[in-house]
Amino acid sequence: MISKENLLKAFSVLMMLTIFACKGQVEEKEKEEVKQNEKPNIVLLFVDDYGWADIGYRNSSFKTPNLNQLKKESLDFTRAYIPTPTCSPSRLSLLTGKEAIRLGMPRHISIDENHPDAEYNLWPTDPVQMPSRNYLPLEEITYAERLKEYGYYNYFIGKWHLGHESHYPDRQGFDEMFGTTNSGHPKNYYFPFFKNNEDPKGFLKNYKKGDYLTDELTNGAVDFIKNYNKKQPFMLSFWYYSVHGPSVGRTDLLKKYQDAGFEDKYAHHHAMVEAMDESVGRVRKALEEKGIADNTIVIVLSDQGGAFTNAPLSGGKKGGNTLGEGGARVPFMVYYPGVTKANTETAVPVQSIDLYPTLMEIASGEKCEEKQINGVSLMPLLKGGTIAKRKLFFFRSYEDQYAAVIEGDWKLVKYHSGKFQLFNVTKDISEKNDLIGTNLEIEKTLKEAIAAWEKEAVPVYKK
Repeated sequence: MISKENLLKAFSVLMMLTIFACKGQVEEKEKEEVKQNEKPNIVLLFVDDYGWADIGYRNSSFKTPNLNQLKKESLDFTRAYIPTPTCSPSRLSLLTGKEAIRLGMPRHISIDENHPDAEYNLWPTDPVQMPSRNYLPLEEITYAERLKEYGYYNYFIGKWHLGHESHYPDRQGFDEMFGTTNSGHPKNYYFPFFKNNEDPKGFLKNYKKGDYLTDELTNGAVDFIKNYNKKQPFMLSFWYYSVHGPSVGRTDLLKKYQDAGFEDKYAHHHAMVEAMDESVGRVRKALEEKGIADNTIVIVLSDQGGAFTNAPLSGGKKGGNTLGEGGARVPFMVYYPGVTKANTETAVPVQSIDLYPTLMEIASGEKCEEKQINGVSLMPLLKGGTIAKRKLFFFRSYEDQYAAVIEGDWKLVKYHSGKFQLFNVTKDISEKNDLIGTNLEIEKTLKEAIAAWEKEAVPVYKK
């Protein structure tokens, strides 16, 4: 029989082991929390239809002091491109790291109210009648879903344009959302912003006359930062509706530009750009006041070129030259405290699909090895290094001009009608000197490359 004394000794040992085990679990939990807290927060400011040249340090007619300041603190990618420069596919590519055409989305979604759940739409003027998806499939992996696995909290604000309620951000890895609607743009930037059926969640129904949409969405971003109290790092994805049409500038800013001699929609556009710049400043100020600016990455990117002049670049959102530099090249800056060198630039051609693997490397501390993506991590560039030379492919469709490829300084553009164009976009930024048919070896190289890529990446539909 075990003596009472031995029982007490055994009990004491068991208690000590339990205490040490619990202490070990607490310490491991605390270590994990410290590790999570060391990860940087990430703020992505994704602006709609914001042209490469619509920024103060490239065009002094635009008043963008906050973006100008960010440029002084950041790495500025002077040749950043969108693989499919159109609202919906640009968002798909950003979220997934994939060229949108590989998922069958060559243009923006177009919901038929009589068939709201239709998987595809056809654009009446598309010369080849290529179907295009009406939503991002739920099985696709988004950066929010992956970041959640790495301990991040994901908050989404603003324009989605990748499907109705059953495909909203909260179904794609985001923990919370605000301002998301079924629409690609508001009917007015002053309240009421949307029709009732466009705002099924009612995010934007309880405002009042005189409220300006960009300001109210910014209030939501500032409130999120101010009140964030979780121990895990966060990613704030603020996807603006602005500066997409309708062109409705905030009244006080509009008057300034009208008084300066700007006319009609271009005065409104300038006012919208300045209101967006104010928003950038308010978000950064909120980070400062929260005391987390030194551990927060700030990224600014546009979804495609502007709807107005993009000079000195050619083309833009409208006019049949969307794959011109003015349509596909966009503003892109990254401020990564302690990593990026202030006031630096890189002319290495990159695409928005590169953000996905970059975010994964930031969050995990390891190289992104995911095989389903098409982008590459920009971390070497952020650290002042280099990345391997590669070809960038573009696909839009529903106009004659539909595909392009860039390699280094060179760009080849392809048309449904059989026409090709070839430009050296470094020496000829405005794409005025078409070098097709001048016996350059690069012409043959890029024609072969785009033919092989189309065969591999572009879906073939049975008619």
